[in-house]
Amino acid sequence: MSTLISIVMLTWNGLKFTQECVESILRHEDDSIKIQFVFVDNGSSDGTIAYLQTLPSSKLICNQENKGFAAGNNQGIAEADGEYICLLNNDTVVTEGWLSRLLGCLQRDPNIAIVGPRSNNVAWAQLVYNVPYKSSAEMEIFARHWSLQHKGQGFFPHKLIGHCMLFHRDLIAKIGGLDERFFPGNYEDDDFCLRARVSGQILWVANDVYVHHYGGSTFQTNKTNYSASAYLNAERFSKKWSLGVSGLELDQFGYNPSDLVEREKPFRIERHYIPIRKE
Repeated sequence: MSTLISIVMLTWNGLKFTQECVESILRHEDDSIKIQFVFVDNGSSDGTIAYLQTLPSSKLICNQENKGFAAGNNQGIAEADGEYICLLNNDTVVTEGWLSRLLGCLQRDPNIAIVGPRSNNVAWAQLVYNVPYKSSAEMEIFARHWSLQHKGQGFFPHKLIGHCMLFHRDLIAKIGGLDERFFPGNYEDDDFCLRARVSGQILWVANDVYVHHYGGSTFQTNKTNYSASAYLNAERFSKKWSLGVSGLELDQFGYNPSDLVEREKPFRIERHYIPIRKE
């Protein structure tokens, strides 16, 4: 019997990225996994909605305006039917065996709350430096070699980047959804990972999974100021978690997630749970 995984994907214009991402998922389908797409569109006007309406095994939520990364993903999570949920940016390109290997990590170790891949355009420990490929075909070859070289490997990170995160739907019942105060995007993935760790579970990087990430495409496509969003949400993050630094300092110099997790334990519903509001 196939495992049902819901892939929740936000779109806000950027049709070419979405098409490339979806095509890569369909190209690398695994017989042991049944995929359900849950698309949440935040007000596209470039043909994205018409394209998404053509895709089988999918649900489509159309917002009239940009509700942001956290709220959009929460909408998708609420509609997801899968036993597992994957939050996947539309400007990613997945590779052979990506989903089965991510899933394998969760199924082997119940202590893992969220698992993510290695990538070319992310911060922190998931980054693969100086990738050599110049085309999609070369990227596929690189990813295949990378996976073979690092077969079965993985490691514990302080946090995961939100461009690709897989977790069991029970995690949502335990810690809630993404915190919508971090609008339009930035730091909601930090916050989600922190709460998962405070709940007593760990994060995991599947070192043998490589996912290409263009990075920042939604901000660029829609001419949104990424830096302004980052600083504003850094300020909100610092205030929420009582870090005692300005948003500028936090965004420039970072923080130690593990120290914060130990300070916050144990998980308290009134402090750490974020309910997903039903539309």
